[in-house]
This record gives sequence, C-alpha cells and structure tokens, in this order.
Amino acid sequence: MPTTQTLAANKYPVTVIIGLEVHVQLKTQTKLFCGCTTQFGMPANSQVCPVCLGMPGALPVMNREAIKLSVRTGLALNCDIPPLTKWDRKQYFYPDLPKGYQISQFDLPICADGFVEITDPANPDAIRRIGIIRAHLEEDAGKSMHDESSGVSDSKIDLNRCGTPLLEIVSQPDLRSADEAKAYLSELKLLLTHLGVSDCEMQQGSLRVDANVNLHIDVDGKKVATPIVEVKNLNSFRNVGRALDYEVERQLIAWEDTGETIDDAPKRTFGWDDVNERTFAQREKEESADYRYFPDPDLLPVRLPREWVEELGQTLGELPAATRTRLQDQFGLKTYDSDVIVNQGPAVIEYFETAATRSGDARKTSSWMLQDVMRTMKERDLNAKSFPIPAERLGDLVHQIVDGKLDNARARDVFEYLLEHDDSVDAALAALGIESVNEDDIVDLCRELLAENPQVIADVQAGKQQAVGALIGKARGKNPNANPKVVRQTLLDLIAQS
Repeated sequence: MPTTQTLAANKYPVTVIIGLEVHVQLKTQTKLFCGCTTQFGMPANSQVCPVCLGMPGALPVMNREAIKLSVRTGLALNCDIPPLTKWDRKQYFYPDLPKGYQISQFDLPICADGFVEITDPANPDAIRRIGIIRAHLEEDAGKSMHDESSGVSDSKIDLNRCGTPLLEIVSQPDLRSADEAKAYLSELKLLLTHLGVSDCEMQQGSLRVDANVNLHIDVDGKKVATPIVEVKNLNSFRNVGRALDYEVERQLIAWEDTGETIDDAPKRTFGWDDVNERTFAQREKEESADYRYFPDPDLLPVRLPREWVEELGQTLGELPAATRTRLQDQFGLKTYDSDVIVNQGPAVIEYFETAATRSGDARKTSSWMLQDVMRTMKERDLNAKSFPIPAERLGDLVHQIVDGKLDNARARDVFEYLLEHDDSVDAALAALGIESVNEDDIVDLCRELLAENPQVIADVQAGKQQAVGALIGKARGKNPNANPKVVRQTLLDLIAQS
C-alpha cells in the first residue's frame, strides 16, 4: 500500500491524506418528506409545496422507499445497520434552504462503519480497503443559479431540488492520491448504479463530491500536518483529480512559505475554479457545534427490524466486486478485461457470459467484446439489449474462429454483415461466399506457392521463418477463404519436410 510520496518541490517525505464526502440523490419518485416529484429538468420552482418551501404549520411525512434504498446501499457498503435511527435539524442560513435548517442525521446515522475495496492504481494486483465512517440520509437543498451575462451579477433560486432524498457517504481519510480517489469514486458509482439506488448523473447533480485533504510531512522523524481543506462541489471525477493534485501542491508550497500547521489554523472550505484550474479560499469550515443539531420534533425515530434488514440483504444479488472475481476464476479473464466488462453493468455481463459459454473460449470472446462489440455500441449509441447481434450469435462467430474455420479478418466481415442482417452465422457465411477450406486443399495451395517461390524455402531453412509471410498474402489472392494461420503453419511444415 502506498503510504508516502516525495514531492519534487520538497525534500521531506510527504503523505497525502484524503477523505471524500459523496452526496448521492436517491432514485425515488417523490421527495424525502413530501409528495413532490423528483423528476429532473422541470421549470424552476414548479416542483414545490408547503413542506419543501418551509411554510409554517407544514409537517413532513417520511418516504419509506428512501429508507429502503439507504439500507440496501449500506449493506452493499458492508456497513452496520442500527436497530434505530433518527432525524436531526442542522441549522444554517443560506438562500436555497427556505426552512433555515436541513433535516439530516447527526449521532444515529442509518449506516455506519463500512468499507469499499478498490484496485490499487499503483499496483493492479493489490487491493486497497477504504473505510466508510457513515452514510446518513438527509434532504437536499435548492440550487442557486448565478447569471452574469448581462454584465450585472444576478442570482436566482430554484427550489425544485429542495427536499430530494440525499445519502451522504463519508469515507475514512484512507485515500493517498488523486488516482486512488478517482478509483474509489468509480467503484462507488458502479456499485450504486448496479443497485439501482441512484443514476449518479454528475451533470444533473445527482452525485456530488466534497474532498477533504491535507498533508502529513515527515520532518526529521517528526510528523507535521498541514491545515485540512475541504474542496466543495466537484462536479466530475476528472475535476476531483485535478483539484486534489493542485491542492496538494498548494498546501506544500504554503507550508514551505509559512510553516503553518493544523494546530495553527481551522479547517477551511475551498472552491474549485475549473477555468483557471486552481482552488480558492471561500470560508472557514463550520464544526458540528456551529450547526446546533437537535432532534427533529416533527419526526419520530425510525426502527429498522433485523428481519427486514436481512430480507433486503438477500435482494442485493451478486455485487460488482464479486462478479469481477468470478469472471477471473470461472472464465480465466485478465484483471483488465473483467474490470471493463463489469464496469459496463449487468446487461453486458450477461451478454458476455452467454457468448463465452457458447463459443467455448472466454478470453477470445472477451477480446471481441472489448474491441468490436463495445466499440460498435459506443459508435451507434446502443446497449447490450438493443445490440443487433444476440450473444448466442456472437458466441457462434467466435467458435468458428476457435475451430480455425475463420480468421479474424473474415470474421470481422461476418460481424459487419450480422450488424445489418438478422441471420445466423452460417447464413452470413453463405451470403458472403465464405467457405471452409479442407486440409488437402490447403496443402495443395501451399505446395504450389513453394514451387513458385523457391527462395522462400532457402530463407526459412537459413533460419528466417518470417520469410513465409510473403506467401500468405499470395495464398489469400488464390483462395480468399484460406486461413492465414493455417497457411503459415502448413508452409513451415512442408519446408521442414523438404
């Protein structure tokens, strides 16, 4: 596990300490405490009611589905699910929070003490376990919209998002680099979309990231820690990586200039300037006491019966990490191949398993999936269910290659044909005029080529086996159906016998 790195600008070993807070909008039909729809993209302030507007006398009513999705997520994150959870009011004033407080969870979160395992970016054969402190359920705030197009700074508030169920997943400060942070986020997003608890569309705000980062610097055997900075509202994994890389360098330079440590300054909140690719100071970070948490008097605590939690656990199915391992063990896939297939989701996993079983060669099937199938899906904006070549048919095509009846070039001709025609592989072969060439015909073809090119025989006997390459193209010219691999081996065998 990588624990330290020596940054070029500094002579001391430096350990980067990163913890992430991931805010995930849950995929419910209605908001957390009212019946307003959560549909994205509606006109501003059209999905509001007295509850989400914080009108006097309006009382919240809990969304059972949000509780269910939160518990399913917690179980998949290896969290403990307590028998009782409760609601707290988090007091702060901001224009997009009409009540003046947020209904959240403080000391009894719905999920706690879990972990996520990721592949170490620095060592693909190693696994890193990233701890989860808690995952608590809360209502989302509204959205501030800033418009400077008229030359005058103008801000408006859209409260459509206000009250949407939000699960905040807080990691331990176990991450040691920007690459590890992105790997963690990728694994978390894969898990959440696999469970169907969120669509995780960052451009729509349904997954948002805050990153906490500071440095532990080894100064002659004594650890010195820089002040913790929270970088807020990072809207893409790429920006997470760029912001963390920049902030690490900024903190190192600041420490070299001022010597300021965690004991000298409070935790601070920074923003990310995507245009100028830099972080910038916003304010000092509030502590829990500043929010004046207290139990929400309008909502009862929620009991989570053990039997109900166990029933939910049985609905999780095989999770991505287990699928990745199974594909490697059962089908002999390489780590990279299994990662790519699993990252595409359940439908692609099922497609691969069906095709691989039919072909009898999982690795060759995987190669076709990664190179041809997924490329075509991307180019044509298709998914596994809409892909025109059924999994069984792809398996039949790969089986022809495995049996030596087709080389890759002719197989791709068949693949392109099948994309446009709902035919079997045999029908595609007939339509394209591709016929199987028997062994005797290959031998006769190779004898003819050697007779016409005696210099090739001499070159091969002199140790230059690559000389037969010149005859393979000629073989295809005489018989387009001749398999290049079979022709090459037959040529070498005949020369060895001469």
